Amino acid sequence: MKPEISFEFFPPQTAEGAEKLRVTRKQLAQLKPAFFSCTFGAGGSTRDRTLETVLEIQTEGLPAAPHLSCIGSTQENVRAVLEHYRAAGIRRIVALRGDLPSGMADPGSFRYANELVEFIRKESGDWFHIEVAAYPEYHPQAKSPRDDLENFKRKVDAGANSAITQYFYNADAYAQFVDQAQALGVAVPIVPGIMPIANFSKIARFSDACGTEIPRWMRKKFESFGDDSASVRSFGLDVVTALCERLLANGAPGLHFYTLNQAGLTSTIWQRLGL
Repeated sequence: MKPEISFEFFPPQTAEGAEKLRVTRKQLAQLKPAFFSCTFGAGGSTRDRTLETVLEIQTEGLPAAPHLSCIGSTQENVRAVLEHYRAAGIRRIVALRGDLPSGMADPGSFRYANELVEFIRKESGDWFHIEVAAYPEYHPQAKSPRDDLENFKRKVDAGANSAITQYFYNADAYAQFVDQAQALGVAVPIVPGIMPIANFSKIARFSDACGTEIPRWMRKKFESFGDDSASVRSFGLDVVTALCERLLANGAPGLHFYTLNQAGLTSTIWQRLGL
């Protein structure tokens, strides 16, 4: 079966950013992905921009999948957003818990992603294909690996159709997570999230914050390049392409690229993989 490839964007903050994203989208659309997803800021801080971006993608005839975060959302505004998306012909949603922004005391109507998934199913039946998040190296706030797996299973049992993982650079962590999830009775596809590497210091900071391990050998090699951005880019392409090759060879159902609104690295990896 052909792997399902998808690309993720974040909603641009400026008119210039929106124009750059249109150019990126045009380049990546040539690769005929299964869908483009668009993120949703902490506590719904980008709700309107996510909506605008997704509707623009959809009007271009491209399949769009908006992220929907439950933190800071009420049943009423989630219901209104679902109706808007349904009217626009959108058939896929990425349902997430999201982060509680600093200073926000009230999480809203939903505390966990499984409650949001359940609500979407109740409101919309089978209209939406629902994606949820998975964490091969476990969510940073999980009490234990077992607890994290059980949280994941709750989201699937609530009605999720498939999952996209946090990005990782250790293929064994993904393989073990999938095996353990299947042992718990999870049967939905779990698609690996892929983060290309253009700027190592940025990726290192982000990985430390979200709990993604950068293997020591990779970290040391990247650090040895210093400010040599061409070498960082070249080595990054090599390790991420090799990771993708291994994942697909071992039966991963697809790849979900975190593009950071750039087309170059993702397109190059796609070409190297012969997709």
